[in-house]
Amino acid sequence: MKSMTEKEYAKMAQKASPNSPSGKNCVFAFVTGGGICMLGQFLCNLYQQWGVSLPLARAGVSISLIFLSALLTALGWFDNIARFAGAGTLVPITGFANAVVSPAMEFKSEGIITGLGVKAFTIAGPVLVFGISSSVVYGLILWFLRLMGI
Repeated sequence: MKSMTEKEYAKMAQKASPNSPSGKNCVFAFVTGGGICMLGQFLCNLYQQWGVSLPLARAGVSISLIFLSALLTALGWFDNIARFAGAGTLVPITGFANAVVSPAMEFKSEGIITGLGVKAFTIAGPVLVFGISSSVVYGLILWFLRLMGI
């Protein structure tokens, strides 16, 4: 049996792989991401009409979007939406909520501590670590530049 070279394998894999409809995927992602943002703005306006101040309305929007994403993930609907919308569901707050709830739901049979508690941050943990770390570095750079008068 003749072994394949890397180039031959790459050519065979390229031929067997289906073409991705990039244009269609971009449109779906744009529309879905925009829809999530529109929902957020709608909720913000609604909360303000109910007499909530703008800063509290913004916090309420974050809480509402996190809750809706977690609920849709727990019901198994978020994955179906993501399959259609692609990266459009990765609007940071909804994607992050999904990333926390998905592993927790998958391992809930292992118990509250070792299943839900441990697995909830399996995917989101690195995001938190690097997000917080980069914000600290950015803050230090900004503080240093302001100290220098720049």
